[in-house]
Amino acid sequence: MKKIVILLAAAMVFCGTSAFAEIKSCDALKAEIEAKLKAKGVKEYTLEIIPTDQAKDQKIIGSCDGGTKKISYSRKKSK
Repeated sequence: MKKIVILLAAAMVFCGTSAFAEIKSCDALKAEIEAKLKAKGVKEYTLEIIPTDQAKDQKIIGSCDGGTKKISYSRKKSK
């Protein structure tokens, strides 16, 4: 009986974490982020898809393609 409870608990943990491990395409995630920024009235910004190993000083706001790429955000300077 104890083994069944442990097995069920382990199964629930694995099922619950599958949503977090969803691989999302960079274009889809970038479109979602752009929609959220537009809804909040944010203007004059740049979103850039970069390889994970090239992410240095940029502000990273998303990870996509299974963690192989990042989406960086920067504000354009107003004149």
